[in-house]
Amino acid sequence: MKLSFLEPLYKQSGPFASVYLDTSRDAGIEDPDAAIQLRWRHLRDALMAEGADRNSITAVAGTLGRDTDIPGTHGQAVFTAHGRLALLDELPAPPARDTAHFGTLPDTMPLIVQHAPAIPYLAVHVHYGGRHSTDATGTVRIEAEVGTWPLTRVTPGHRLDEEIPVGDWTRAAGEVGRELEGHARRIDVETVVVAGDVWARGILIHRLPAALRGQVTTVEGAGESEPGRALLEQRLESLLTGRMAAHDRALLDAFLAERARDGAFAEGLAPAVSALQGGRVKALFLNDHPESPFRLWVGPEPGQLALAEQELRTYGIREASEERADTALARALVGTRAELVVVPEQEQWLSEGVGVLLRYADPTSRA
Repeated sequence: MKLSFLEPLYKQSGPFASVYLDTSRDAGIEDPDAAIQLRWRHLRDALMAEGADRNSITAVAGTLGRDTDIPGTHGQAVFTAHGRLALLDELPAPPARDTAHFGTLPDTMPLIVQHAPAIPYLAVHVHYGGRHSTDATGTVRIEAEVGTWPLTRVTPGHRLDEEIPVGDWTRAAGEVGRELEGHARRIDVETVVVAGDVWARGILIHRLPAALRGQVTTVEGAGESEPGRALLEQRLESLLTGRMAAHDRALLDAFLAERARDGAFAEGLAPAVSALQGGRVKALFLNDHPESPFRLWVGPEPGQLALAEQELRTYGIREASEERADTALARALVGTRAELVVVPEQEQWLSEGVGVLLRYADPTSRA
């Protein structure tokens, strides 16, 4: 997964306030806005205890909970720099717990993890309830959306919505298929999920361009899509939860191949840090452990990170602070334009939860 969406944040200097809050407005909550404000007050106290300035507090308070147009369960991630809003991101799912941190670096790893697996897809719902014949009356309605899962749960992708007379459906399905292919190519979709009437969707599928047709998975019982949420959201969740994006899978396969031949790889925190210091990392693989006790020392620049403060001092770096390891790794990845692959531990266990695919082999980077 590319982390370019974080580059504008890291171009700013700290200190940063980083806040993650559940902003869901479920029907079962009597006064969701009051509940959100109560949770925010607890986080505000935590920020103030860590030394956050009044402008930072005000900037966060003016942003949290403003996502009233997003239905269902979700959350917000808010970052400020020098008292001004630096980044706002809607979270596809509520954070595991509400958190707030004020420090030298922004706490971005929980946000990054919520972007995973970042699977580009096309969802299509073919609405039709009439007689299965082209001489029937009525219309076939096509709803389609291209997006990246799971972000489209809270940030809808490009939508297509058309109605076509049943009598024209056989001919028009080919035109719709070509239009869908054009949208799919723009984001290089790797899966096409089609729901709806079996007869009408069958005609569409058989008239899709061959490359797109080979990516189709049909699903039943899609139901109506909720405004402001992803088309076929529940079916997509069933299909894509626990799955890695094809691009990330290819990177992991390359890492495992290099490890098997003792080639351009490193595993463990210390070797990964050494590779990041030299800008030699192509992709970093992470078993996400929010409770991890590992910490690193960092300097002002992305590649300035080390296991011990003295190492940074040896390099002549005077400004150093101790940070969570995942926070330091995230900044280094963005700064060196390396990719991150969040790997479920049951998929691939990594020593100390970290492995890297190197841009070139270097035996000294091994543990």
